[in-house]
Amino acid sequence: MFGLVVRFALRPGAAEGFDRLVAETLPQIVALEPGTQVYATHAVEEDPDARIFYELYRSREAFDEHERQEHVMRFLAAREEFLAAPPRVEFLSLIDDKGVTGGAK
Repeated sequence: MFGLVVRFALRPGAAEGFDRLVAETLPQIVALEPGTQVYATHAVEEDPDARIFYELYRSREAFDEHERQEHVMRFLAAREEFLAAPPRVEFLSLIDDKGVTGGAK
């Protein structure tokens, strides 16, 4: 299991456009990426100009395949108009869980 958390700082007033871009991209991730286990987008309650993505992939190779997808490359290019700063990306290694791999190890 391979994961990441991405925090996006959006330009003031850009959240609606960013959310629309995500909504256009997500169905293709669901339909075309069997190695993508979780792709969750979150609004931040105390910061309307922030979004957080939580992503889990079957493996690092599945993540690499995700990054090569045409719909992802389109998202990565189009998101720039909505960002106030570069995204903050943190890569994760799963230690233990409830519900991700079928229960605690």
